[in-house]
Amino acid sequence: MILLPDTMRVALLANGTRHIAAQRDGLPDPDPVPLLKLFNPCGSATWLATELDEDGDTLFGLADLGFGCPELGSFSLSDIAAMRLPFNLRIERDPDFSSTDPMSLWAQTARNLGSISQAEIALRLTGF
Repeated sequence: MILLPDTMRVALLANGTRHIAAQRDGLPDPDPVPLLKLFNPCGSATWLATELDEDGDTLFGLADLGFGCPELGSFSLSDIAAMRLPFNLRIERDPDFSSTDPMSLWAQTARNLGSISQAEIALRLTGF
């Protein structure tokens, strides 16, 4: 499975460009919705991404490694793609993931509940 299809790459790069422009122009940081969800099919690690840097590898978003403390930050697509899991599995992209909730709400909900997975359930149920 392709972790980052071309159309998603373009959208993530556009969000990154908007973020840089807002910082340069002294505007508030944008609060885009996550566009990409990656997950460990045999564990609890999950990543949500809103932006891709111009280097084509550095994603920004919410990372949850399964320890109960999801964090906003940057992570490497190539590092995630290089992970080798039990049973010859790899990190996967959730092709059905979509959201209308901004990353700030995802981050707050995930921190309060301890995981991106729990946040996904809560946000779906509450309809925010």
